[in-house]
Amino acid sequence: MNRRSLLIFIGFLLIVPLVIIVITQGGFIPKVGNATHDPPSINDIPEGQLGEAILRGRDLLHDTSNILRSEAASIEDGEKRVNELTCTSCHAGNGIDENVSSLVGVSGVYPIYRDRSDNIVTLEDRINGCMVRSMNGQPFPEGDEDVKAMIAYITYISKGVPIGSEPEWLGKNDMENVPTPDVAEGEEMFQQTCITCHASDGAGTGPNTGPALWGEGSFNDGAGMARLSKFAGFIKNNMPQDDPGSLSKQEAANIAAYVLSQDRPEWQGHDDDWPNGGGPTDIMTKELREQVKNDTIDWDKVLGERK
Repeated sequence: MNRRSLLIFIGFLLIVPLVIIVITQGGFIPKVGNATHDPPSINDIPEGQLGEAILRGRDLLHDTSNILRSEAASIEDGEKRVNELTCTSCHAGNGIDENVSSLVGVSGVYPIYRDRSDNIVTLEDRINGCMVRSMNGQPFPEGDEDVKAMIAYITYISKGVPIGSEPEWLGKNDMENVPTPDVAEGEEMFQQTCITCHASDGAGTGPNTGPALWGEGSFNDGAGMARLSKFAGFIKNNMPQDDPGSLSKQEAANIAAYVLSQDRPEWQGHDDDWPNGGGPTDIMTKELREQVKNDTIDWDKVLGERK
């Protein structure tokens, strides 16, 4: 290497780090920890097939049960396909409400390892997990146009959230250190304050206005909401709709325990979940529901060690 080439090479080594510093410090490259909840408007979707898929995905999230049931070959097939809920029953505002299980940024999280299944899970897998658990129905076939549409919509509303970031709004509804619930108090409060939307028998008044909380129209006991810590956290942060966050942890835990002690569809795959052990103890299975009714439940065992 001659003297001129050597000087050019040394200059290159000095300049590149400076350029990187300027770009990163200047904000030209988004920092993984700086994710902001700012989904694009549905009015700005692209034209053509992608735009059509995004709109179809949005509609499926908003009106899941009605759409899938109406497009089934028969009423019976529709009822097997999906229960009476919609994705928006949990993911409010078609998945863009920052405070209610937002889906913004979710597309950048997957694929991910999940210990519940002990494998790598794609976004399509995750959607199908909701279909068979939360929606107590059937999964979309591999490569189905509807699951593609849902992924297209979730990807669209996740625009601007860096891949690999950990948005603070994801997973915010889990309750830590759940207090020992009082099911009787939960029933009393439910009948006083929750029946306007969810009906006294828990059957609900509508999938997006007051979804079914138990019974055949609701989620099965393999869904995330069947965990006391998750359901109590959801209630604490988001209920009642006209005054979210007004309930105490104790009140939320009481209501959650009452609701989850009611009969609901049973998940047939409990034995296959967490194959390596270490699964949560607060899944309100049929066995635990019976223990609540018989007043033999050990809440300390269900809730584990609490501070």
